[in-house]
This record gives sequence, C-alpha cells and structure tokens, in this order.
Amino acid sequence: MQVTAAAYVEDVLLVDRCLTGEPAATRELFRRHRARVHGCLFRVLGTNRDMDDLMQDAFIQVFQSLRGWRAEASLATWVDRVSVRVAYRYLSQRGRRIQTDPLIDDEAIASVEGPNARQQLARDGVKRLYAVLDELGAASRIAFTLHEIDGRPLAEVAELVGSSVTATKLRVWRARKKVETAAANDPVLSEFLDPKAAVSVFPDKERS
Repeated sequence: MQVTAAAYVEDVLLVDRCLTGEPAATRELFRRHRARVHGCLFRVLGTNRDMDDLMQDAFIQVFQSLRGWRAEASLATWVDRVSVRVAYRYLSQRGRRIQTDPLIDDEAIASVEGPNARQQLARDGVKRLYAVLDELGAASRIAFTLHEIDGRPLAEVAELVGSSVTATKLRVWRARKKVETAAANDPVLSEFLDPKAAVSVFPDKERS
C-alpha cells in the first residue's frame, strides 16, 4: 500500500510539473511510459510501418489532455486508455489495413529442423495470426489482443475500451472462434497457437 501511495503521489507531482510547462517533466513522463505505449500498440497492431506516427499521436494526445487526468485511476492506466483510443481510431479508418510481410511456403518450414525451425514457426505464426486479426472489427481485435496476447484480465480490458465485461467477453469469444477456425485450416497457425508449443503466443493462464 505504501508503494502504491508513493507511486500515486509521484504521478500527481509529475503531472503538475508537466502542466506548468516544465520541459524536464515532459521528457520524464515520455521516458517512463514510452515502452508501455509501444507495447500496447504493438500487441494490438503487430509490426506496423506507421508505428512511429502512432507513438507520436499517442503522446500528443497524452500531453494535450493531461489536464483531464483526474487521478481516479493510475497514470499508467490512463495512458493505456489513450493508447487504446489511438489504436481503435487507426483500425477504424476506412481502407487502412495492417501491412504484413509475405508468408513463406509451408514445405519450406517442414524442411527445417532444430531451433531455427522454432524461430521460423514463431515468425510465420505471428504473420498468420495478425493476418486473421486484420479481418476483425476494431473493438473485437483490441479486446482479443489485450486479453489473449497481452494477458490482461477481462475486467481491465473492459475498462480500457469503455465497455461492459459481458460485451468484452463476447468480443473475445467471437475473435477466438475466428482465429480457431483459421487455425483449423492452417497447420502452421495451429501449431503456433498450440498452448503446449514452445512458441505459443497465448499466456499460460486460465482464460475466462
């Protein structure tokens, strides 16, 4: 509790310094949360040629709306919400799709053995997974990636996306079924998603 209280006070003081226009405080906030914002965007969007622009957009929104932080949630959670909104808007823009690299031939994978084969499976599995996610609606994709890939509890995901736990759970379920259907017809994706596989993308947890 003392650590939480200390972190809370530190966040409040840092935000106050940012609002007074102190450059050092602005740099400090960016330094503290840069990896967090990148991680959130990366898990939702995958490898993306617009990542630098999205990162910049997210922090512009953070600093422009910083006065609106009411300290009801931690600063980190509030920054997460901003990142989710940026990802949602990006995914919702008509005609804009995640750029994925060309998939390699299945037989080429089968011919490779040892650690290199696992690395290749991981790379190709990620590409195939995000190709399937690209077919989902923005809300379903965000709910699925935050819960299934990032390992966040449903309640936290629901809070971040501004939805009910029930609606969020339904979106995750529908997205999971979409991924499972694709995997049933794709042995590479199926092996990649296997919870027993060394390169499984999903956290080792009981999914609710």
